[in-house]
Amino acid sequence: MMIRKSIQAVLIGTMASALSFGGGKIAAPAVVPVVPVVPEVSPWPIYVGLGLLAAGVSRDCACGRGERLKDTTYGMVVRAGWDFNPYIGIEARYLKSSLEKDFSTVEHYGIFVKPQYHITDQTNVYALAGYGRTTATGCTSTGDLSKNGASFGVGFEYDFSKSSPEGTYSRAFDEQGDQEKGWGLWVDFQHLLNNEGLFNVKTNVVTAGVTYDF
Repeated sequence: MMIRKSIQAVLIGTMASALSFGGGKIAAPAVVPVVPVVPEVSPWPIYVGLGLLAAGVSRDCACGRGERLKDTTYGMVVRAGWDFNPYIGIEARYLKSSLEKDFSTVEHYGIFVKPQYHITDQTNVYALAGYGRTTATGCTSTGDLSKNGASFGVGFEYDFSKSSPEGTYSRAFDEQGDQEKGWGLWVDFQHLLNNEGLFNVKTNVVTAGVTYDF
């Protein structure tokens, strides 16, 4: 009987001490907020494009009177590229014009360094500087002029895609300019040949088309 009373006295004393230490209240356990896990989206830094082009060709007249012959032809262009970071990429392209020709057609392929800068989250301006091969038909006494050499250009891209509904992009520069997953448009000017061959052939192209970033 004495043992039982002693145990009760110890329990009552322990509870009284706990209540006194806690200000008379028993503190509720802290609630840890649940933070949802947002998945990362890791798009490939690769894009492809398909478009139309207009090629302007001019050359000296074989008549020897100092006149220039001019021709404009139309065709298609294919491009593919890789964005290394927000400011630099690399692009390969192939183009050929053979429609509405008077005396010339143009074929070109090359690879280019692509410096770029995003103006807004949906617009991008860029330059092209690289090396390629250009063939212009009907521009020499034998018919074709083929030339390896430097080529350069400038362009503009517009991105239609929005922020990813799947989560956040793993690369900080995605969602800026034309550098996220989705569709876009481009237009650019490219210089191919300048005073080449016996007849001082000059060739420039304007291209425009649809691009898709993976």
